[in-house]
Amino acid sequence: MLQILGQNVLNALQLGSVYALIALGYTMVYGILTLINFAHGDIFMVGTYLALAAAVFLLPLGLPLPVVFVGALFFSMVLTALLGVTIERLAYRPLRQAPRVSAVITALGVGLFLENFTLGLLGPEPRQFPALIPWGAWEVAGLTITPLQVSIILVAALLMVLLDFLVRRTLLGMAMRAISYNRPIVPLMGVPVDRVISLTFAIGSAIAAAGGLMYGLAYPVLDPYMGIRIGWWAFISAVVGGIGNIRGAMLGGFILGAVEIFTPVLLPSSTYRDFVAFSLLLLLLVFKPTGLLGRPVFERV
Repeated sequence: MLQILGQNVLNALQLGSVYALIALGYTMVYGILTLINFAHGDIFMVGTYLALAAAVFLLPLGLPLPVVFVGALFFSMVLTALLGVTIERLAYRPLRQAPRVSAVITALGVGLFLENFTLGLLGPEPRQFPALIPWGAWEVAGLTITPLQVSIILVAALLMVLLDFLVRRTLLGMAMRAISYNRPIVPLMGVPVDRVISLTFAIGSAIAAAGGLMYGLAYPVLDPYMGIRIGWWAFISAVVGGIGNIRGAMLGGFILGAVEIFTPVLLPSSTYRDFVAFSLLLLLLVFKPTGLLGRPVFERV
């Protein structure tokens, strides 16, 4: 029984790492603009396909698998960051002074555009993601640990630590937190608000692309609509942890990963996963609307 529990905990850490990486994009954009970027799940999808394209290009060159992995990661993160900046510049920036519902509708429209553009460009057929991590397994205390699981958890942990350091210890992070706290005052202190917001979108999108590569390696069947469900679960992760809070998004990602892995273990069917996840969200919104690590926001008059 302990071995089964330990194995499921390891699987939850793997899946939770992916959810946490995607949830960070939601929470960063909301923290700085109080905008829920509903297109973020589809940005994750595009990042996954870009990683697939890079891997398919690099593998025939005979390069070592770690080089292909790093190359696919870098390629997808850079291009997805450019996609995030482009979306912010063309779709969201003109609506900054518009009613908030306009930005929400635009975000939904951007997501639909990305889905259907990918569908029209690549077709509806599922794509198989190649294995970039060597196969094999280690037996440790009765647990089966694969190089893929270790790689996903370590890379995700490294990215989350770097992002947390950036937000808390750098000038860019200070500017992000200042804009989140009081955006109208920040330009008076010489902070380039538009540039900081664009960088926020770029970083959130790049991290989502890294999550896409990890997801593609762990669950290697891709389709243009994969971002819908994954995006919603990552959004729930951000809300559960406290949307707008970086560490809260990380915590929420691991909680939702545990929900998805342990629901089929404790309940008769895996079809209860969505029910359990949305029930958790509903209960949290009723009893702690700010999330586990979130703080209440007061309107300034």
